[in-house]
Amino acid sequence: MTENWSDSDPGVMSFPSGALVRGRGLRNPLPPGPTPTFALYLLGKQPPTTEWEARWLPWPDFWLPKDRRQARLAFEEALTRAAGERVEVACEGGRGRTGTALACMAVLDGVPADEAVAFVRRHYHPRAVETPWQRRYVRNFAADS
Repeated sequence: MTENWSDSDPGVMSFPSGALVRGRGLRNPLPPGPTPTFALYLLGKQPPTTEWEARWLPWPDFWLPKDRRQARLAFEEALTRAAGERVEVACEGGRGRTGTALACMAVLDGVPADEAVAFVRRHYHPRAVETPWQRRYVRNFAADS
């Protein structure tokens, strides 16, 4: 089993289940400390190659994932892997797409959909989930199965 993040590491958010996921903006330098073992990159174009396993979810800046089914599967995988691995979720700035993904993962982890944005803003970043359509996507995420 891999040593996990600490909830005091930069950008690391704790879910109700105890799973820890690091959110970050790729335009910022890699934080000090251990590197991810798995990452989910939310970008409009393919991300650069990393030394760790990574999955790319096509997602234009300020918008929504191109494929909602693929997004749900990616969020489920990231949350499942976070139980025993160092999982990172990231976009360019680390707020809009990253916050939206973390909020959807919170819904999967049992946070009510209408409380998920507030949960992520409280535990990850106060300006996470930037646009009205991202907030609506999170609110409707549970119903979009």
